[in-house]
Amino acid sequence: MIWYILTIIRTLCIKLRLYYFLSQNNLRPQQRGTQAKDTRTRINAAIKAPELRIITDTGENLGILSLADAIKAAEERKLDLIEISPKANPPIAKIMDYGKYRYETGRKAREVKAKSHITETKSVQVKIGTGDHDQQLKAKKTAEWLSEGHRVKVDLFLWGRYKYMEAEFLKERLERFLKIIPADYKIADPMKKSPKGWTTTLERVAASKNKKPVIIPAENKPKAEKKVGQTEGKTKKKSLDDLLESGLI
Repeated sequence: MIWYILTIIRTLCIKLRLYYFLSQNNLRPQQRGTQAKDTRTRINAAIKAPELRIITDTGENLGILSLADAIKAAEERKLDLIEISPKANPPIAKIMDYGKYRYETGRKAREVKAKSHITETKSVQVKIGTGDHDQQLKAKKTAEWLSEGHRVKVDLFLWGRYKYMEAEFLKERLERFLKIIPADYKIADPMKKSPKGWTTTLERVAASKNKKPVIIPAENKPKAEKKVGQTEGKTKKKSLDDLLESGLI
């Protein structure tokens, strides 16, 4: 019984040592169906197709040639034979400089990546007590996001006693920030209350076709005409700005 157990242990040790040796030297056999596809561009003698449809760097179509004749034509022009469409029937190859081909392929890939830009919704938060310098930085960052094509959600964060202030005053505070944003934009989502305070969403517009919306502050809005016989109150109501500065609210 002990001999049987020792035999099993010895066998396992041999298998583990063999597995370790193969893994360290990258000699592990690949599993069926997991072999990676070869996506490298074949050039010159690395091309496997016996016949190719050949075009030159100037756009000339040389027709279908054998691999040997195609390589010979490329050598006569002191250029490379590059397989550009291996799945075509027959595969298509182009005679041109390989370095130039790689440059043009990379440039086209960068252009496609730039066009496939994903639009996100960015967020910026301001407070009633935010200083002018911090507001300018936040406005500049908002303009950068708009220039990149993103939507920007602007939140006026309120806490404590500020939650109970008049709506017109809070909207005017948010409008002050919108007016210093150095970019052309349109209001995609009008100002409204949110769990944090007040919010609005901005989108980029073309500067040549659209102009930045003019936001009229609350204190500059035309007042309604008074009816005949209506008299002013004995005391004028202080503005909310004065109350904030004096510390009464």
